[in-house]
Amino acid sequence: MRVPRNVFLLGLVSFFNDLAAEMIYPIVPIFLTSVLGAPIAVVGLIEGVAEATASLSKFIFGYMSDFWQQRKIFVVWGYTLGAISKILIGLATIWPLILFARFIDRLGKGLRTAPRDSLLLENTTPTNRGYIFGFHRAFDSLGAVFGPLLALALLFLLRENMRLVFFLAFIPGVVAVLLLVLFVHERPESAVVSQQRISFSFVGISPKLRLFLVISFLFALGNSSDAFLLLRAKQLGFSTTLVVLTYVLYNISQTLFATPAGSWADRIGPRRVFAGGLLVFTLVYFAFGLIKNPLWFWLLFPIYGVYIAATDGVSKAYIAEFIGQKESGTFFGLHQTIIAIGSFIASFLGGILWMKVSPVATFWYGSLMSGIALVLFIAFAKIRST
Repeated sequence: MRVPRNVFLLGLVSFFNDLAAEMIYPIVPIFLTSVLGAPIAVVGLIEGVAEATASLSKFIFGYMSDFWQQRKIFVVWGYTLGAISKILIGLATIWPLILFARFIDRLGKGLRTAPRDSLLLENTTPTNRGYIFGFHRAFDSLGAVFGPLLALALLFLLRENMRLVFFLAFIPGVVAVLLLVLFVHERPESAVVSQQRISFSFVGISPKLRLFLVISFLFALGNSSDAFLLLRAKQLGFSTTLVVLTYVLYNISQTLFATPAGSWADRIGPRRVFAGGLLVFTLVYFAFGLIKNPLWFWLLFPIYGVYIAATDGVSKAYIAEFIGQKESGTFFGLHQTIIAIGSFIASFLGGILWMKVSPVATFWYGSLMSGIALVLFIAFAKIRST
């Protein structure tokens, strides 16, 4: 299937941005706990605040991009803030500075995500939405494959100087911004200020979309930060290098399955593929709490990547069935905002459960919430189809 030019270029932008982000993501929790001496609960707090910042701002900036019918300017500034945050992390000497840097990084993600998804939606049809969003997700994940590998090589060459790795991650971040500024173009009609005020009402949302948003929130209540997965691997005896390598496997899995999952969603419907993703998450999170032998991580992390492939791009294709182009930023942003509120709670609770109960409790709580969301999603879908 032919990929539109803008989709390919936005994929490259995401590749370089994720290359930069994933160079540092697997080692930031280790840097926080081992170098700066932060407790595990602080890791959960930082990741919760970071993700909440991203997703809470996605609705605001998504709405603003709809109101002005401007996409690219939001995307450019979003990626720029992401690049700057890498320098700030490298300069941090206490954990609150990491919190500030992650806030800046995720604010940038909030700026760019919904407008970028609207740019992608401009280049889709009802028959290829899953494929296009899956293709873009694959480029995202490809950057996440090479980022940790590059980090490993740099840690070896630089004798585990994590600060210098943070500084070097700034370079691919800048490449992403330059590609976006110089080569990605909005369609002329997207750059025209709308003469009609964009309005929003939760009551006016399609019942099926409203249900999907509620299910997404329930699922997010158990979907804590992936930092806990990395810390679990470390706790069970993995070295920093092995932790990063298992994370690479997870991203390879995303890369391989994202586009096929999108194509499958175009054929059988995104709702079924999304439900399959929830099932994978439920089972894998239960297993993460159950295992005692770290060798299981080599199997579980790639399976966990299938969950991302089956839900991320697919959820956007599903939402696109119920919305128009001019309001797409608002609804893509709303979906992410709802997820963020749940994810913030999940990450905070995950840290508390880890410290006060056990690491197992963190993962089994996530599995329980995902299972509840899956059962309700299937049950309500059957009720509405009868």
